[in-house]
Amino acid sequence: MSEVVQRARSAEAKQARESMILSAARALAVQRGVRGVSLTDIAATIGMHKSALLRYFETREQIFLRLSAVEWREWTDEVCSATADAEHGTPAQTAQILAATLAARPLFCDLLAHTPLNLERNVSVDSVRAFKTATLQQVDLLAGELHRTLGLTRQQALDTVATATGMAGALWHMATPGDAVRTLYACELQGAVVELEPQLTRILEALLTGSGAHPTT
Repeated sequence: MSEVVQRARSAEAKQARESMILSAARALAVQRGVRGVSLTDIAATIGMHKSALLRYFETREQIFLRLSAVEWREWTDEVCSATADAEHGTPAQTAQILAATLAARPLFCDLLAHTPLNLERNVSVDSVRAFKTATLQQVDLLAGELHRTLGLTRQQALDTVATATGMAGALWHMATPGDAVRTLYACELQGAVVELEPQLTRILEALLTGSGAHPTT
């Protein structure tokens, strides 16, 4: 316990401590959802006082904003890997790749919904700048793949990424209600049940088809 509480002095020790904090926040968010995790929870998990944790991250929101940037990078890598071997794609294939890879990352979907609502609001401008810079780099990579495989213009590609991520965040929360509400839907309100991956796939396929997406030659 005392070793954990001691302040990191070197750059390497500081980085290791930040990684430990991020890992704890990730594990708690997967278990409870982003909304259900406080700064005190994170500090307690790693045996650190809340005031000590604030030496490494300015707020709870900054921790989750950093995790969101990691999720953006990992999702982009996954999408680009899935499309790397294809000379061209179809709206249906691309929609399925985007939807499936997002549905497989529930923490990312949770973070996508919280980012504009609160994660970007209780942090410094420098933190927002760093997050946006990192995220826009991933969006550019995705846009390039959508242009290469479907012939989308840059604006069409940006709209597709924005729709995919925006809808994933919204649909994930709709698809994961509390236990009591889930039981209500299953027993009485089947029409209210939302299934993230198939619904997102349909939305994206309609968007891509309507945009006139076609393979580049």
